[in-house]
Amino acid sequence: MPIVISGVPVEEAPPDTRSLFLGAPNLKDAAAQFTVIPSKMVGSHGLIYVGQREFASTVSHDKNVSIIGSDDCTTCLIVILRHTDAFHRQMTDIDLVLACIGDLNTTYRGGIAWPFIYGVGVYIKTGEIFPAIFPDKGPDMSLRTARIFTNGQQQLMDIYDCGLGLMRLGPFTYPPLRGVDLWLQQSDDLIVSHLSPSPEVEPPNFSQKIRAALNFIRKHQFPAITVFPDGRPKFYRKIENGGMWIEIQY
Repeated sequence: MPIVISGVPVEEAPPDTRSLFLGAPNLKDAAAQFTVIPSKMVGSHGLIYVGQREFASTVSHDKNVSIIGSDDCTTCLIVILRHTDAFHRQMTDIDLVLACIGDLNTTYRGGIAWPFIYGVGVYIKTGEIFPAIFPDKGPDMSLRTARIFTNGQQQLMDIYDCGLGLMRLGPFTYPPLRGVDLWLQQSDDLIVSHLSPSPEVEPPNFSQKIRAALNFIRKHQFPAITVFPDGRPKFYRKIENGGMWIEIQY
């Protein structure tokens, strides 16, 4: 999976983003141009949202999901891999990745309609993005050796099975949070200033989302018991013509 900047392949992965920008100053100009592109409102039809430490994948003929999206990327990174080289790359080059994202290769080996899209919401320090994605061989390598690590471990949750057309969440757990009631009593400004790594650039609804998460934690102190009592994920299917996800029994 080579990295190409302005038509020139990058032979070695830069050690950090500073080195990247020094070697390719045009990236800053391209980023500036990108920021002035008008935003476009995307509805729920064909959409699946990817949060932190989650990933989703699909193929071009998926009737349920055509958009994999995320937002609020302030200090974190969104990684999108789109495979379009179906005629020049052996399928086995991406077998391992496909196995990790729902066994797409096994399901669609006979007639897969590329491209597939692999979206990741993950926390990695910005300066470590290249070593994190290319820990062994640098950028000019197949996807079979690509990994994404968070805090030294692979901690990504696959939230979508395009073969079944189902979104799946969990099971997950977390330790009880002491002081959750005290946090919920605080002002929005205090929540933003103390619970965000980048309070100056958070969107207006940041504190609202944090409060929703805190309320969920207060209600479900032990999610393995109250949310996932059978130890299985929760499954959701798209409503026909509506685009909303509804929970189903599977």
